[in-house]
Amino acid sequence: MKGKSDKKNKNSKNEAISWFFTIFIVTFILSMFFSYVSTTSINGLGVVSALIVLIVVILVGVVFDIVGVAVTCATEEKFHAMASKKVKGAKTAIKLIRSAPKVSNICADVIGDICGVLSGAISAILTLKITQSFGISVDIQFFMSALVASLTVGGKALGKNFAKTQCTTIIAGVSKVLSIFEKN
Repeated sequence: MKGKSDKKNKNSKNEAISWFFTIFIVTFILSMFFSYVSTTSINGLGVVSALIVLIVVILVGVVFDIVGVAVTCATEEKFHAMASKKVKGAKTAIKLIRSAPKVSNICADVIGDICGVLSGAISAILTLKITQSFGISVDIQFFMSALVASLTVGGKALGKNFAKTQCTTIIAGVSKVLSIFEKN
């Protein structure tokens, strides 16, 4: 009996190490890409447009954090009933819930953290734009950084409670969107 347990633990360790390298590489590439695109595009925008982009990036981070929490709280039972009635997205929801640790890692950590880094970079560029556009001589980067961090953390705090109480509805909605891209 011990042989099966050791083999299972070794497979689990190998899978964890493989996941680490996969998620490391994906995060590295996505982060470089989005950092480059956002910072180069922000440089060409005005203050209002850059502010809108910053708000969108913060909202994307909060929304993906909500999905990451919701998938860890949701249960399969309701989706099995929906799948038996051929409800669109129900099978996708079951797959998401069964892969909850990985889905949560991608949503809350990869996308959420990339959005956090991007919002910091965008806020730095936006601060320069504001000080140059309005001739402000005071360094407002500390204020801007604190504001962005507060909006991000506050949004995620509100989102976590919402995700816990509405996990089934959230995962059903996400699954319907994702099922559009699935092969029949």
